[in-house]
Amino acid sequence: MNRSAYFATGLAIKLLSRLTKASIHVHGQENIPKGPTIFVMNHFTRLETMLIPAYIYNLTGKPVWSLAASSLFRGGFGKFLNMMGAVSTADPKRDELIVKSLLTGEANWVIFPEGNMVKTKKIVAGDKFLIASHNGPHEPHTGAAALALRAELYRTYLLDTAKTSPEKLPGMLHVLELISIAEIHRQKIAIQPVNLTYYPIRAAENIALDIASRLVKEIPEQMVEEIMTEGTMLLSGVDLDIRCGKPMLMADYLDKEWLQEDMARDGITGYSVSTVLKEKMRKTAYDVMQHYMQDIYAMTTVNHEHLFASFLRMYPFNRIEELDFKRRVFYGAMLIRHGAEEGKDPFYLHKSLQENQAHLLTDDRYGKYDNFLQLALEKGVVTLHGEYLVRDRSKLSAPISFQKGRINNPLEVMANEVEPLKKFITTIKALSWQPKILLKILLVKYLLKQEKQKYARDCKRTGLLAGNERICSGKPFLLPGFRRRLGVILIHSYLAVPAEVKELARYLRRQGVWVYAPRLPGHGTSAEDLAGRKYREWVETVENSYVLMRTICDRVVAGGVGVGGNLALDLAARVGEVAGVFALCPTLSLQNYSTNFMPGRDVWNRILNKMKRGDHAQQFFEFHHGNSHVNYRRNPLTTVKEVGEYLESIEKRYATISQPTLILQANKDPVVDPAGAKELYDNIGSTNKEFCLLGDDQHVLVNGAGAEKVFRKIGDFVRDLATSKAAVERFPEL
Repeated sequence: MNRSAYFATGLAIKLLSRLTKASIHVHGQENIPKGPTIFVMNHFTRLETMLIPAYIYNLTGKPVWSLAASSLFRGGFGKFLNMMGAVSTADPKRDELIVKSLLTGEANWVIFPEGNMVKTKKIVAGDKFLIASHNGPHEPHTGAAALALRAELYRTYLLDTAKTSPEKLPGMLHVLELISIAEIHRQKIAIQPVNLTYYPIRAAENIALDIASRLVKEIPEQMVEEIMTEGTMLLSGVDLDIRCGKPMLMADYLDKEWLQEDMARDGITGYSVSTVLKEKMRKTAYDVMQHYMQDIYAMTTVNHEHLFASFLRMYPFNRIEELDFKRRVFYGAMLIRHGAEEGKDPFYLHKSLQENQAHLLTDDRYGKYDNFLQLALEKGVVTLHGEYLVRDRSKLSAPISFQKGRINNPLEVMANEVEPLKKFITTIKALSWQPKILLKILLVKYLLKQEKQKYARDCKRTGLLAGNERICSGKPFLLPGFRRRLGVILIHSYLAVPAEVKELARYLRRQGVWVYAPRLPGHGTSAEDLAGRKYREWVETVENSYVLMRTICDRVVAGGVGVGGNLALDLAARVGEVAGVFALCPTLSLQNYSTNFMPGRDVWNRILNKMKRGDHAQQFFEFHHGNSHVNYRRNPLTTVKEVGEYLESIEKRYATISQPTLILQANKDPVVDPAGAKELYDNIGSTNKEFCLLGDDQHVLVNGAGAEKVFRKIGDFVRDLATSKAAVERFPEL
């Protein structure tokens, strides 16, 4: 055990980081104590024994030794483990080595309380920690707790003796093979709970298995499984979240009786305590173990696979509509995220769950649902029957082979991992058992409440008073229709608020359709608030609006004014289920805007160059078009840049739009060049599209003179979509 081992392993970490796509994220590093520490953590992969001690060494600068199964100490691999500072669980001096190194602070330790790799992640039975293993279930080991308590007991007793009876020290130090009391560490001994969560978990044949097959003729089944699982995770990219909880100081668990009676009577005669004292310490060690096991698994980093697998396991029926399944997962993800953000629920979320989750019900652009579905189909856990998923419960809940569980039944492994999270399980179970219609009602109320609260927070942050007229006009609104067949999303223009489209919304409502008008972030508050916004926030708001309206209605039409129209077109391009889309005075690019909207090209280029050089001073351009009650009079130039970047990012998507499309454009638009709108129209891929050029000098066509004509045109477009769908439903053979 020497520093060269950690140098060698440090090189191994650097080599692995170059060869793999694994991404390691450490949380709570500030919790790691300065004194002697045993790191206790969950055990899922073989690599943890080799690399985690060295990784902690890189964080702390102190050698970290670990316990490893005696079966691993064979041949060259055993020598490698020895070099790294691993100690066999069968080493006769194991306990002595651990206690002594903690007393002196020579090294920290990594110990896995489960006692072995828990490949199935099955660690609870009812309310009790019970570890699944190839030898049968067993409780977590108390060894780490017992040894940490013993080391702290010795440390405290020796330091007290040095003050009260120094003449007794030489004999005790001699039996401990120590020279001086100065070797005893002055800081208290701690146990540091750590959680390791991997995402995603996949097993497949890979290059590592191919190389091993060439080197070894008959690879043991266990090694094949580990190479397929751990090799794939490393080579294809896995996120490893390492979470360090609050340390447990062993001094807080010492009983005064142990010091004042047992130690005073027995003294220190070696690294073992008397049978009587050991028995007294046993219950405390068990309690400490239960404490750190709770802490370890409470820090599990919840991810999408946990949600999908848990819902699939808990849903009471074997047949579920695919949309309903995704909707339940979306709602669960939002509730868990909201609870974590508010500090109400002690959940730790993977970075992908800390973002907006509407993609699960729109374009699945990150592949979260599709990747899970493909795995479930591959393993035979579900089959697809039209719009329905049919679950084979026998394959989902079949007994898991300890050696092949990660290959044959990864979905069960995913669900097992979050079983200790009681609040998580309660939430998912409640949503799983919720009747479909009631779940939709609750989700709609939740989404509306979230938007209302978001606007209230933005207003408070920007200092607006509750009675301010702009606050009233800035609220998103929902107008209920007569039927739930069709709903319309109306998106206001840039620099405006939902009130801009209210008259159009009322007109459409009179036709019987539901209408929802969202508020784009940064609007309805202040120009300064808008200046700090990103276009992704607007995209997410529109996606949330689609989720809301699709939860209420069977089909959804998207429409908007100006940039709102571009947002509607973008949604239709990415979400094939959008029934149709209309846009009023959209533009293809920033170049199509007039100087009424932004500075001239030369001035704008100079401003962009300043921004590139790091000059982020807020600048505003006067804007005099639109309704003064709903529009800002100042246009933040940083946000103009955002508009430009957004338009550029979606330019190629118009070709993918296949839904019925209506573009309306004023021929004398003072803000947007009509030629840009026509070019955008030409790029749209739909064969059912219409470009309507109106004789008007307004940019916002839904207000002022001529608005009724625009309303009728949009109303006819929406009505045609509703009637064409109804005809298809009446005559499905057509």
